[in-house]
Amino acid sequence: MATDNPPATAEPADPADPLKGATRKGDRIFLGLSRGSGITLLAIMAAIAVFLTWRAALAISADEANFLTAFEWDANATPPRFGIAVLAFGTVVSSLIAMIVAVPVAVGIALFISHYAPRKLATPLGYVIDLLAAVPSIVYGLWGALFLVPHLSGLYEWLDDYLGWSGIFSYEGGAARSLFTAGILLAIMILPIITNVSREVFRQAPTMHEEAALALGATRWEVIRMSVLPFGRSGVISASMLGLGRALGETMAVATVLSPSFLIHASLLQPGGGTFAQNIAAGFKEAGATGRDALIASGLVLFVITLLVNGAARLIIARRKEYSGANA
Repeated sequence: MATDNPPATAEPADPADPLKGATRKGDRIFLGLSRGSGITLLAIMAAIAVFLTWRAALAISADEANFLTAFEWDANATPPRFGIAVLAFGTVVSSLIAMIVAVPVAVGIALFISHYAPRKLATPLGYVIDLLAAVPSIVYGLWGALFLVPHLSGLYEWLDDYLGWSGIFSYEGGAARSLFTAGILLAIMILPIITNVSREVFRQAPTMHEEAALALGATRWEVIRMSVLPFGRSGVISASMLGLGRALGETMAVATVLSPSFLIHASLLQPGGGTFAQNIAAGFKEAGATGRDALIASGLVLFVITLLVNGAARLIIARRKEYSGANA
């Protein structure tokens, strides 16, 4: 009596070993190349970190001032004296100004494109936002120096009239080459990044939630407030931190609109200050051996800050992944 043999079932792939699930030769080759690319990227990042740390250690060992708190930068002197206090202050303040200006505007534009504007307007407006991301930094810098700086004097005077009593917005005249101007220019530069990511996140909001809210009589704004914004909160935060990463490392645009000086003013409207990237670009050509190492040491600090910002963005994304494919 013949018996039927049960059909052989494929052995489930072990998630711990992706190569088990790759049965075809091409899949295994592609998986190996992908894994090798990731390992190569990690090796390059580690090599950059080691190089920066080594050169920074040489500079800090020769520094006669406190590297973290000194308000001077004379790395070519004998003995060299330099510190990053002013650079850290200028980098953080200009980036925060950029975030305060850019994030609300970017979220508003993203909501308008995704939920308010008709398709005939939303599509070209999205293209214009994308084009802003393609403009080179030096073009932004030239526009800022030739157009933005001369036309900000009126805003500075208005802030001085109404908020000058605070000391933060006091203005004594002169060219508007301050951290506040740099922050506004950075806000324009990071606006496309935050807008595009936020727009895609808002588009992934569950359609059923929006339709249910509309069926209960909610207005368009109530639907956005109760369904879209809570769903896209983590995506907006991540997009903002990605924009912050660019603002922290921007070089040429800041260098063209800022009058660098190693002074920290209580007012954001007074010329002066500096950032890590701007100081490196301005001082590398004239720097000697120790001066270059000092600039590399400041670059190491910026490298660490940028890694922390990007790492925080990845952690926020990992905490909530519902927005991937939620429109189905």
